[in-house]
Amino acid sequence: MDRRSFLRTSALGGAAAASATLAAPVYAQGRRELTLVTSVPDGFAIFDDAAQMAVDYIAEMTDGQLTINKNPAGSLVGAFEVFDAVSSGQADLYHSAEYYFLNQHPAFAFFTSVPFGMTSQEMANWYYRRGGQDLHDNLSSLFNLKPFMCGMTAMQPGGWFNTEINSADDLQGLRFRMPGQGGQVLGRLGASVQNIPGGEIYQALSSGQIDGAEWIGPYADERMGFQEVTTNYYTSGFHEPGSALALVFNLEVWESLTPQQQKIVEIATTATHAQNTALSLAENGAALARLQAAGVQVREFPDDVWDAFGRASAEVREENMGDPIYAEIANSYFASLEESANWFEIGDGEYMRQRNRVNAA
Repeated sequence: MDRRSFLRTSALGGAAAASATLAAPVYAQGRRELTLVTSVPDGFAIFDDAAQMAVDYIAEMTDGQLTINKNPAGSLVGAFEVFDAVSSGQADLYHSAEYYFLNQHPAFAFFTSVPFGMTSQEMANWYYRRGGQDLHDNLSSLFNLKPFMCGMTAMQPGGWFNTEINSADDLQGLRFRMPGQGGQVLGRLGASVQNIPGGEIYQALSSGQIDGAEWIGPYADERMGFQEVTTNYYTSGFHEPGSALALVFNLEVWESLTPQQQKIVEIATTATHAQNTALSLAENGAALARLQAAGVQVREFPDDVWDAFGRASAEVREENMGDPIYAEIANSYFASLEESANWFEIGDGEYMRQRNRVNAA
């Protein structure tokens, strides 16, 4: 058994062998249909928008020769089961957020977002120009996968809370929905962290199962209806300053595509990423104004809470550095972050300060 087969079999604990194949590629008159599984229901703002956009781009650019059948969370597999389904070949590709799969490898966090990490533009700089794509490829290949960044929620708010957070002590025992390393940080600060799929957050919040939750941003959160349940909205979050989404192929399926189809997928996912970033950023301001008009109270965490987030984030960031794959990706990520941040501070930062001063005069 080769290493790829061994890793795939061991990662799934043999479950793939016991499961029927969900769908096989369809060939007819040179046409091919692939099965996509996603981590959210159909129509979820920003998240599913990215998946649908990529599906549409690929079909249009191949003139229908390559089509993708999109299956939302729960229709074929659960929201957090898409990784294993595609790794094992039960489905052809998934669209999701890679930090849902930290149990497969903790370094997957870097390909969505990490606390006090990259903004959306800094993420694009690293992924497309400073080696992030290659590192994503290398990690994913261990699980028989070929990934592409495909969507961006941009800056995510701190979330919706049933009570105000006036000090770090208020996080003790708080039942809060937050995945990824952000959730690990809250756990260190005494919260009871829940990793609930997007399609189940509203019910958990409205039923009192949880005391608060973060999702994507004002536009997507408004569509979720969280303002119907609680009105405390913390609009700056430490956990996901620029959260990428991913379209990920089974590696054998990917290698079976023609070079032309592979190039189309590459272009389609890059275009989706740019369009989805713009969608996120363009719609959030107007959505926040609507939420405030409906009675939502916009709040910010006090400095001592930010300090607590910072200390715990540093601990979480370092705890896997003994893993060579994690360390290589983390070192690349933070080197690129420092490079980008230095320029943005000198260039954009000063410009924005002066623009605000002049326009206010």
